[in-house]
Amino acid sequence: MHAPNHASDARTEVRVLRYMSLQIMSPREIEKMRTTCRLAADVLDYIGPFVQPGVHTLELDRLCHEYIVDHGAIPAPLNYRGFPKSICTSPNEVICHGIPSKKVVLREGDIINLDITTIVDGYFGDTSEMFAVGEISAESQRLIDITRESMWKGILEVAPKKRIGDIGAAIYEFAHNEHQLGVVEAFCGHGIGRGFHLEPQVPHVGKFGTGRRIKTGMTFTIEPMLTIGEPEHETLADGWTAITRDGSRTAQTEHTILVTETGFEVLTLREQGWRPSSLPKP
Repeated sequence: MHAPNHASDARTEVRVLRYMSLQIMSPREIEKMRTTCRLAADVLDYIGPFVQPGVHTLELDRLCHEYIVDHGAIPAPLNYRGFPKSICTSPNEVICHGIPSKKVVLREGDIINLDITTIVDGYFGDTSEMFAVGEISAESQRLIDITRESMWKGILEVAPKKRIGDIGAAIYEFAHNEHQLGVVEAFCGHGIGRGFHLEPQVPHVGKFGTGRRIKTGMTFTIEPMLTIGEPEHETLADGWTAITRDGSRTAQTEHTILVTETGFEVLTLREQGWRPSSLPKP
């Protein structure tokens, strides 16, 4: 689940920062983050085979909820600021925060993002992935592929003494300048650890050499949302579901990252998940 990007509203930003804080993880806390993030990643591996034509998104929510609880964890989205379900299910034109429902039945050719956040021993792990429902169009597959790669372009910028702006700059350069996809600015990545949404905010648009300095021990998410059409959004009457204003398809992928002394560790990396060929499997 993403943090709203408050950079354009100074009054809102001040209000939000009162409950957000920057956390540097101790070695003990890093192990707790590895545990919760490993479970969040496992949920995605578990639910993948169930993403099929004819399945409604409330069933996906039920399965994920039971898996999380059966493993001694808590689904973080459930009742978070009134969110009514345990995961976010965002198909096709839904950018993020889609609410699972019996009314949303997956059809051949759909694409859907499943966003999973777990709480284990008080620590939060956050990850999401795109799934194809049956056979999908070449255009939709291209959108997913570029979204995954753009996320990794941002991840590869993470290292001590670099800056948060480097992440968004790399994502925007690849996704928009090279591949002409829209990059949603209204939602961003966020610090995570002993809380769900902490500092720093991690926008997916930025300038190299700007923003907060990255420090060893930070944990945060990188989770770009790309669109085939325009990146502007509107929120439905439920107060959560964000959709593309022009109805175009959108995709988003997410990892939780630990800043190490020499670079980064992807805490939610999955054996089945996409990664650059230069990186070894977890």
